[in-house]
Amino acid sequence: MPPKKTGNKTNAQSKSALRRQREREKRYQTILQAAERLFAREGFHKASMEQIADAAEVSVGAVYFYFKNKEDLLIRMMDEIGHLLRTILGREFNAYGATMEGFKRAGYAFFEDFCTNHPERAAIFFRESVGKSTLVEKRRKELFDKCTSDVLNALNTVCENQGLRFKGRLSAEVIAVSIMGIYERVAYHYLLWQNNTEDLKDIGRDAVAFIVGGVNNLFAAPENQ
Repeated sequence: MPPKKTGNKTNAQSKSALRRQREREKRYQTILQAAERLFAREGFHKASMEQIADAAEVSVGAVYFYFKNKEDLLIRMMDEIGHLLRTILGREFNAYGATMEGFKRAGYAFFEDFCTNHPERAAIFFRESVGKSTLVEKRRKELFDKCTSDVLNALNTVCENQGLRFKGRLSAEVIAVSIMGIYERVAYHYLLWQNNTEDLKDIGRDAVAFIVGGVNNLFAAPENQ
């Protein structure tokens, strides 16, 4: 009776499956990155699936294998960009002890890290995802709601850590919504409309100072706590 080689065969199949999985993930990311560059440069509507395939150096069929259509590409792209943005800001906030200093530093990171180091992703998140379809708008709202919730949780954490409280019941919520609106508009104006990346650090710091001043103004005076 010949010796059994089932174990070796299974291991070989497992390694082959893992290799194929890595190749699929690499191809997925390559297509996503190619689409990201095209959407940011040409615009969502002008970029075609054929152009995306050429940029990714794959067949059009391969693009459709991973993504249903351009809308599906954009939605998955937004998920990755939203995750990146939240990770950058959360990391900076926590690195400074979840205090007002951390809150301020997270604001700096939005302009000096996310917008400066990832301008194409910022363009997609703030410009190319607007007004495309009901599904895209729904996902965009979900992502902004998550970011707003992150800001709200950060403010509440600061209050707990530093023994503070806001004057009004909805003050923290109003600030969180305002921050998302202000940061988005400032980034859109100076990064996308004016393409003014050289001054973005100073511009961002002015915007953060404005926000932090407003936050501090809404804290209740110590004698009233």
